[in-house]
Amino acid sequence: MDRLGSFSNDPSDKPPCRGCSSYLMEPYIKCAECGPPPFFLCLQCFTRGFEYKKHQSDHTYEIMTSDFPVLDPSWTAQEEMALLEAVMDCGFGNWQDVANQMCTKTKEECEKHYMKHFINNPLFASTLLNLKQAEEAKTADTAIPFHSADDPPRPTFDSLLSRDMAGYMPARADFIEEFDNYAEWDLRDIDFVEDDSDILHALKMAVVDIYHSRLKERQRRKKIIRDHGLINLRKFQCARTYDHLKKTREEERLKRTMLSEVLQYIQDSSACQQWLRRQADIDSGLSPSVPMTSNSGRRSAPPLNLTGLPGTEKLNEKEKELCQMVRLVPGAYLEYKSALLNECNKQGGLRLAQARALIKIDVNKTRKIYDFLIREGYITKA
Repeated sequence: MDRLGSFSNDPSDKPPCRGCSSYLMEPYIKCAECGPPPFFLCLQCFTRGFEYKKHQSDHTYEIMTSDFPVLDPSWTAQEEMALLEAVMDCGFGNWQDVANQMCTKTKEECEKHYMKHFINNPLFASTLLNLKQAEEAKTADTAIPFHSADDPPRPTFDSLLSRDMAGYMPARADFIEEFDNYAEWDLRDIDFVEDDSDILHALKMAVVDIYHSRLKERQRRKKIIRDHGLINLRKFQCARTYDHLKKTREEERLKRTMLSEVLQYIQDSSACQQWLRRQADIDSGLSPSVPMTSNSGRRSAPPLNLTGLPGTEKLNEKEKELCQMVRLVPGAYLEYKSALLNECNKQGGLRLAQARALIKIDVNKTRKIYDFLIREGYITKA
């Protein structure tokens, strides 16, 4: 008979007795011939000669107990484990609380024993280091290296900065909540036992496989965050700056294309001045105060000749006719069309007022372009 230490003081952490299904209290019996999984019996079932399937009462056995010294003659293995659990629960240095939880040792005894055997013991320290290095080497290929910052921000809970960081804690280089945070709940009640049928065993294995796939997705998302620096707030600030500059460039580009509108009024100085004042009002967000008029008696401008103008080849016949009648160069029309289509897709529809605010040209031309795109089915009304 061997005397072997158990792994926990809590009876609920051990598998139940195979005879009466009660919690196992030390000492208890382990069959040396059955398993895996291990076959455990309480002393009462063992003395009754309990037999089940392949297990027979004359099998060799082991007595499972932690009532023997390991590091110190006056400390049992059970007390060693109780000490480690108490230090984990109460924190290192809180020796009075540790002693209160253990109940069998004083504050001074707990501190002296822990410092001697778990802190100042070079053999034990080197063993822990080797175990740590082995574990790090084992998980090196799958771990996602989020590195903590030297002076990380520590936003208060539910603050704007905390929400922007999506629960990432730079001081700990980890997240408050994982993706699919409750994936482990599906495994908490699964127990693989010898009595499982083939179908039940296959179902349990399927649940484990599903859990593994969810873990892979969790790691994949962490990898995306790491590779693209999505937790770097400075990069987000640069993105906002870029968006602002891009919007400014777009506005300048649209203003430059408006030069084509001046061409039809260039021979009429009065109409040109009216057009410039009108555009100034539009750019300032005001209602145009100057109606567009030309010199009395002047005839309407002739249709625009598109021959040789860039972008003409990209237009269909109806679009060419529109550009000729509205006197709009093809390049400007294509830009206005693209802007209106993009805004319509974003908003799910487009109103005339939105179109006028977006392209900022003569309101009559905007109306004709807007009506044409509606009529041809390029955009829809909001």
